[in-house]
Amino acid sequence: MDVRKRLEKNKTLVERELERILSRGDDQLYQAMRHAVLGEAKRFRPLLLLAAAEALGGDAAAALPFACGIEFIHCYSLVHDDLPCMDDDDMRRGKPSNHKVFGEDIALLAGDALLTLAFEVMAGAETPRRLGGAKNRILLEAARFSGVDGMIGGQLLDITFSASRPGLIEELMRKKTGALIVLAVRAGALIAGAKKAALEALTLYGEKIGTAFQIRDDILDAAETSKKPGLDKPNFAALAGLERAEKNLNEWVGAARAALEKGKIGSPVLLDLADRLLEY
Repeated sequence: MDVRKRLEKNKTLVERELERILSRGDDQLYQAMRHAVLGEAKRFRPLLLLAAAEALGGDAAAALPFACGIEFIHCYSLVHDDLPCMDDDDMRRGKPSNHKVFGEDIALLAGDALLTLAFEVMAGAETPRRLGGAKNRILLEAARFSGVDGMIGGQLLDITFSASRPGLIEELMRKKTGALIVLAVRAGALIAGAKKAALEALTLYGEKIGTAFQIRDDILDAAETSKKPGLDKPNFAALAGLERAEKNLNEWVGAARAALEKGKIGSPVLLDLADRLLEY
């Protein structure tokens, strides 16, 4: 199957499952949760997870609950990130932010609900008996990568960032954005029963594209808003300059491709997802 058609097929699987899970209620809280999750979105993390699983001969159906769980974690983080006490953003994915539609109180609860729902969905997933330990490992890693040592720790760096310490920008990118991307790739590998060498190669791939993903976003953001170092929120392209940012983006994507090659993981889909980061 053509790579782009494979990605569209997997994205459709994810979209339908997200909608199914969120259809269990229709009160104000569920409306806010659906507003946060459904609609136009890249689904980069679930697509990575499914691609990593399929690259190692895993089953997309078995990986799907984990793909949805990680997307719920990502979406909860966006709801909270948009709140006035954080980035105070009025728009998200082309529509008003959650708190602009439902109020800060409901938005806060919607984010909390999506986080807990993520673990409910992943914990309830049926996994083959031979991979029984994989689910527990994914749950543990999901808690770690989305917590203080991962995404939330990165959010702290984001809101306390100072241009006088620009060296922290790479740690910030690695934690706030990269952590969930690494988690997605590792979860897909684990649910496919990855051996140590394959897991290490895919982890390295995830680390490289996690940083590349944020650099690309920062390039787009800096070019659009003409941000300057030390203003508004931290931005790698504004701090380092667009030329260096573009050079680094190409280097990180190249390193991600090299990690797959070294690990002998021939996945056109994973390569395509990396190369997409160069399209901007």
